[in-house]
Amino acid sequence: MTSTGGRVAVVQGASRGLGLALVETLLERPDIDRVFATAREPDASVGLCTLRARHGSRLVCDRIDVCDEASIEAAAKRIGEAAPRVHWLVNCAGVLHGDGLRPEKRLEDADPERLRRSFEVNAFGPLLVAKHFLSRLRHDESAVLANVSARVGSIEDNRIGGWYGYRASKAAQNMFTRTLAIELRRRASNVVCVALHPGTVATALSEPFRRGIALERIFDPRNAALKLIDVIQSLTPEDSGSFLDWARKPIPW
Repeated sequence: MTSTGGRVAVVQGASRGLGLALVETLLERPDIDRVFATAREPDASVGLCTLRARHGSRLVCDRIDVCDEASIEAAAKRIGEAAPRVHWLVNCAGVLHGDGLRPEKRLEDADPERLRRSFEVNAFGPLLVAKHFLSRLRHDESAVLANVSARVGSIEDNRIGGWYGYRASKAAQNMFTRTLAIELRRRASNVVCVALHPGTVATALSEPFRRGIALERIFDPRNAALKLIDVIQSLTPEDSGSFLDWARKPIPW
């Protein structure tokens, strides 16, 4: 997609892994004027601090905790005052394990608190970010709202079961994305809204679960970021409401 000038990008969940790689890659592009990187604790991210020292005012870091809507609303207001138009918004934050959370191997492992945490971060978070940033995406230039999803969130593609919380929360995220895309056709036709699967990325999120996956099928974060950006910049209005992988191949919902 194109715009009439330099673009502004927002990467939510940018403190490490794929989100951090997206920020770094976007800052290398001459067509991106400014990148806003948000995270729960942006100042604690060595990667973001390093990029900010290198790129100066082109990178602005802000705080968003996707489990705290007030923080999303406040950040959207601050970013909106600095950049009235946003052209790319990428939601990267996600949770699979850690802090007592782990993928369920069987039904007996299901726990209400862990399920709630998965849904808060993986499903509710991206929707609330879209809610508060929509006014910045609505303008007379093309824009993209991309939610980083996962193939395991595909109901049709589920062949081996397990991972109840992660699968279901990503499936819910996908439904939110599809539903939002339908609404945006009426309210903000300049916005292409999609779910994107980056493949297996060598990050802390996937590290415990990469055994048995061929090395050539594991992407380093920078490579994954480059692939996703290629997909994002190729999107057209007809792609809105799609679930695509890193190679731009459709994934069944």
